[in-house]
Amino acid sequence: FKGGDTCEYLLSSGRFLGEKVWQPHSCMMHKYKNSEAKNCLIDKHVVFIGDSRIRQLFYSFIKLINPQVKEEGIKHGNIPFEDKSASIKVDFLWYPEVNGSMRQRIKSWTEGSVAKPHIIVVGAATWSIKIHNGSNEALAQYKINITSIAPLLEKLAISSDVYWVLQDPVYEDMLSESRKMITNEKIDAYNEAAVRILNSSSRNSKAKVKVFSVSKLIAQETIMKSVDGLHLPESSRDTNAMILMNVYCNKIMKPIDGSCCQPQPPLTLIQKIAFCFFTLSIIGYLIISLIHRNNYRKNKSCTDLESGEEKKPVISTPNVSTLEILLHCFCKLGLIMTYFYLCDRANLFMKENKFYTHSSFFIPIIYILVLGVFYTENTKETKVLNREQTDEWKGWMQLVILIYHISGASTFLPVYMHIRVLVAAYLFQTGYGHFSYFWIKGDFGVYRVCQVLFRLNFLVVVLCIVMDRPYQFYYFVPLVTVWFMIIYATLAVWPQIVQKKANGNCLWHFGLLLKLICLLTCIYFLSYSQGAFEKIFSFWPLSKCFELNGNVYEWWFRWKLDRYVVFHGMLFAFIYLALQKHQMISEGKGDPLFSNRVSNVLLFISIVSFLTYSIWASSCKNKTECNELHPSVSVVQILAFILIRNIPGYVRSVYSSFFAWFGKISLELFICQYHIWLAADTKGILVLIPGYPMFNVLVSTFIFVCVAHEISQITNDLAQIVVPKDNSTLLKRLLCIAGFFSGLHFFSAMQDQSRH
Repeated sequence: FKGGDTCEYLLSSGRFLGEKVWQPHSCMMHKYKNSEAKNCLIDKHVVFIGDSRIRQLFYSFIKLINPQVKEEGIKHGNIPFEDKSASIKVDFLWYPEVNGSMRQRIKSWTEGSVAKPHIIVVGAATWSIKIHNGSNEALAQYKINITSIAPLLEKLAISSDVYWVLQDPVYEDMLSESRKMITNEKIDAYNEAAVRILNSSSRNSKAKVKVFSVSKLIAQETIMKSVDGLHLPESSRDTNAMILMNVYCNKIMKPIDGSCCQPQPPLTLIQKIAFCFFTLSIIGYLIISLIHRNNYRKNKSCTDLESGEEKKPVISTPNVSTLEILLHCFCKLGLIMTYFYLCDRANLFMKENKFYTHSSFFIPIIYILVLGVFYTENTKETKVLNREQTDEWKGWMQLVILIYHISGASTFLPVYMHIRVLVAAYLFQTGYGHFSYFWIKGDFGVYRVCQVLFRLNFLVVVLCIVMDRPYQFYYFVPLVTVWFMIIYATLAVWPQIVQKKANGNCLWHFGLLLKLICLLTCIYFLSYSQGAFEKIFSFWPLSKCFELNGNVYEWWFRWKLDRYVVFHGMLFAFIYLALQKHQMISEGKGDPLFSNRVSNVLLFISIVSFLTYSIWASSCKNKTECNELHPSVSVVQILAFILIRNIPGYVRSVYSSFFAWFGKISLELFICQYHIWLAADTKGILVLIPGYPMFNVLVSTFIFVCVAHEISQITNDLAQIVVPKDNSTLLKRLLCIAGFFSGLHFFSAMQDQSRH
């Protein structure tokens, strides 16, 4: 950890990812849209002072505000620009040399009541080299002139942002005869003089002129593409303009994916309370552990020591045991949440932007698939979608989704469309799994509901508190939670139709189908009635859970994207269980699911359907249009996969224990990646070990997987305590949980008031 301000890194260091994507050292750069640039610079005055290179930077900067601007101004004169809609003024002032004229202009802003620009960008040197034929006398005069200007710039830097742009290198082979005297050696001498004078002068001043030296690094990589050897190609100057925008605007706009120049957010009241709670839990657990260890040593006999048997300490009452488990869980959770906070809220670890290449996505995919096949074992049962098979399915899908996120593959539309199918497959399993449980068991008790809700939401609630994020931010958990409640309501509402009842009278099957048709009708209505959907979820307290950035549009979009797939999962479960009950399928070890002829036909259709969907997804040209079709057609590839995986008896009888292990912690992996594997709320990549990308990914992945596994264990342990089977005890726990959320809402309201 080098420390220091990320602004300094943004202005001075970085590297190219590929050909055009600039990666600052240690932080992430946001790509500003026109609307964002206008909001940041509203009522601001920006001035660029210098030569033709600064004029290039000026044009790239104003194109961030208005892309329609043409470079048609006077070449050797002042160029004004104004955006009246946002009251933004940006001026270019032609001062190609650092001389008395430039000094007089800068001095005018320091005197009296003259309005000072909010941002001043200055730089010049090549004209001095050219006019004076690269003489040493010109360099000496340049030093004298900068020495006289430096105090004025520092005075302006007290109230304005002042940047001195160092001179970019030239491509000497392409320079015209009139510019041959502009050599990189001369440019380095002028830059060295400017940096030394500005740095020595700033030691005695309150404010500092920021040296914009990163353009030199960018130019070193791209100047060969210059048209004349002197001026940068358009992509390079656009990068410089975007860096300027990040330096000034990130602290104002606070973009999630722009960590450069952003101060560490202050701790909220709720975060402080959570910190105190976890600290007390750690202290409490240590005290109880010490007491029990001392008691254990006193009560332990000599024979136990000789036999080498491990004997648990004697606990006097069950209450102490429960308290110790609670404190132990919260102790571990507190340490884990500290790591979460340090990774993604404190400015301790570096963050970098994602950069997609085909190799960064497909090579890891091939690697994990080979590993998965290597760990093949026999299943305990050979039913369709048995527990081991569904864990395996969740596992490999989760690993693919993780690789998709860290590689930034969302920019490649065919990959995006296939990942959408994997998310849909998760929801398909939600519909299949919960329907099967309620249909077979007929258990609609409060205990079952509370267990599922606790396991789904515990980690997300803790992260909402510790990371200061809304519930809807972790969109997948609200999605599966709401769908679980919809499945429960559909089957639990009168008349409750379960398998046992339906076996006695076939008419109950039609009753269940009628329920499913009603559910489908409601889904269809809400998907095409955004107003009705938003009204339902805008009521308090639902609005507190499902609003993001002040509205529920994001929630509606996420819900709508996979609106039919849970219904498809429920319908598949109903048909499969009916076929199983009537012994129309064969699920013996090694046996095909149907007769050989039917199995072969279905297998052929499934493979063709699977490939057809992949071809369609790979030929997608427009994300919006493909997203519109996705809810209706994603089930094709999901069903094709299920049939391919289950029709052949041998394939159904084996599973990958490697994928299944990850499948058991898939929810924790999906949520934890937001902050301790990725960074800046999934927009970037966490860098624990800078300079070694592969080693960094290995280390951060190992920690990330261990943490996800540990959180899964903690959730399971706490679920046994927080959600007991005894109804009276459960009611008391629910009242406590209601009190907890009431307190959380109260403190949240206090936070909102203090922010406003």
